[in-house]
Amino acid sequence: MSKHQFQTEVSQLLNLIVHSLYSHKEIFLRELVSNASDALDKLNYLTMTDDAFRDFDIDPRVDIEFSEGDEKSLTVTDTGIGMNQDDLVENLGTIAKSGTKGFLSQLTGDAKKDSNLIGQFGVGFYSVFMVASKVEVTSRKAGEEKAYTWTSTGEGEFEITESELDSNGTRIVLHLNDEGKEYASRWQIQDIVKKYSDHIAFPIYLRYTQKQYDDKGKETGAEEKLEQINAASALWKQSKSDLSDDVYKNFYKTISHDSDDPLFWLHTKAEGTLEYSTLFYVPATAPFDMYQVDYRPGVKLYVQRVFITDDEKELMPTYLRFLRGVIDSEDLPLNVSREILQQNRVMTSIKSASVKKVLGELQRIALNDKELYTTFIEQYNRPLKEGLYQDFANREQLMELVRFKSSREEGFTSLEEYTQRMVADQKAIYYVTGGDEQTLRNSPLLEAYAKKEIEVLIMDDEFDEIVVPSLGKYKEFDLKPVNRADAGDDIKDKTDKKKEKALKPVLETIKKALGDRVKDVRASVRLTDSPSCVVVDDADPTMQMQQILRSMGQAEMPEVKPILEINPDHEIVQKLGETSDDALAEDVAFLLYDQALLVEGVQVKEPADFVKRLNRVLGRAV
Repeated sequence: MSKHQFQTEVSQLLNLIVHSLYSHKEIFLRELVSNASDALDKLNYLTMTDDAFRDFDIDPRVDIEFSEGDEKSLTVTDTGIGMNQDDLVENLGTIAKSGTKGFLSQLTGDAKKDSNLIGQFGVGFYSVFMVASKVEVTSRKAGEEKAYTWTSTGEGEFEITESELDSNGTRIVLHLNDEGKEYASRWQIQDIVKKYSDHIAFPIYLRYTQKQYDDKGKETGAEEKLEQINAASALWKQSKSDLSDDVYKNFYKTISHDSDDPLFWLHTKAEGTLEYSTLFYVPATAPFDMYQVDYRPGVKLYVQRVFITDDEKELMPTYLRFLRGVIDSEDLPLNVSREILQQNRVMTSIKSASVKKVLGELQRIALNDKELYTTFIEQYNRPLKEGLYQDFANREQLMELVRFKSSREEGFTSLEEYTQRMVADQKAIYYVTGGDEQTLRNSPLLEAYAKKEIEVLIMDDEFDEIVVPSLGKYKEFDLKPVNRADAGDDIKDKTDKKKEKALKPVLETIKKALGDRVKDVRASVRLTDSPSCVVVDDADPTMQMQQILRSMGQAEMPEVKPILEINPDHEIVQKLGETSDDALAEDVAFLLYDQALLVEGVQVKEPADFVKRLNRVLGRAV
């Protein structure tokens, strides 16, 4: 016998789970049956693909039985791949996945939200400790002779002893506590299996004792019964017309470990040159690991209803990594390897067609159910933007699906909706990028556009800086950032050239004071209320892009100097043109520059000097 301590993260999770993070305790049985199904899938796959297992005698099934005595218990047994001692330690005592601490940091204390996160993280086995005071897991790995028993009360440690099991597989015995005694019931077990696991691809049997009575109702004995309690058919192979919404939702919860209903789903069947079925779900809440490099793929691959893999990121493009579901092909070989998958013509065709189906369904929802699509966008707008950058073949369709915030509209808007609101003779779609929505909405760069009733898209996601410039156009319209120098050319008035000529001495004064801090100082056509703003030259990265590049490790990148634009009509600028005080003019020049940086969310380099200049000017004004 050997004793082990739970990994710290497991102990934390156990503590959370035992305190009823799951909204329905019955989920524990769904998790056990799902794990048993996975173990059967893995062994079934080995018998098809590994010579060492080709002659392996396999009777794939899950058996459930219970004890109704004083010490109530529930037992779940499978004939799957099983575990040896090392597997038991790794699978039941640790969480061998990076990002665990990040996951734990996202827990909120809200039971419903946190239970959903725990399910997504794939630690559903530990839910047994909500209903059991003690758990015994006896397992024998396929192809090995020894069996081992893992035992724990869920209180910080577990022990492993050498044991016996007649065949490969796993037997889990739950010694039910007061909270779990209700599940030592034929009707409870049948209802839970029917609800969550009816379409597990392997038969699930319930063993129970049925009492017998004579005509007068007197008990005459008991009979042992063994009854299959699930349909054991692949749901995705059935006709959509035969499946209710509840069936779809419960199957989703089984394969995703999510306690919430999905947002929506898409079930398709292709026949002809290629034959395959797909069933894709969109979770109501984005998976917690969606932005982690080691995110867990959500789509399972089957070939002729035989499970192949649930750990292949190439089944769908990375920007659709939030999808959960199944692909089942009739044409792929059963022994398809990961390397073959990535180059297989059949898989490439299925992937391409599936992406088009998913995007088509998103477009249908966007047109017919705006409320549902807004809910989707709130969770998955950014992955769609990644698709704009990654998926050139579907870029036009993705451009119709992404959404942006706007200076004119509440909520989200599409590029198509923007073009429908464009003013007469508007030459481009204008947008502003930056790190904070409120800062962007208040940016002086938007003043002239607002005065001319020209809408500007507010792009406060740092990913916009990378994606949108790569698009170039939407239909016949150029996409133009208002924080670039040439964007002002589109909104110039005829009087602007006269103002620029009159302002020339002031521009020279400011340029002389600032020296090489700026690339140029120009009269602005985009300012109406503010005295100054900064923009960048057309070939230079924006202020935010510079910050992004530095955060990516390019600390030694050459400094990009901004262009300072001055409002010819502003009182400060006009008075600056009238002063003969060189010291005051220099202070005002620096303040115009520094405040323009601050408004754009850029930290001034010399805050102490900024404060001194501000105090000097305030002292003269009081």
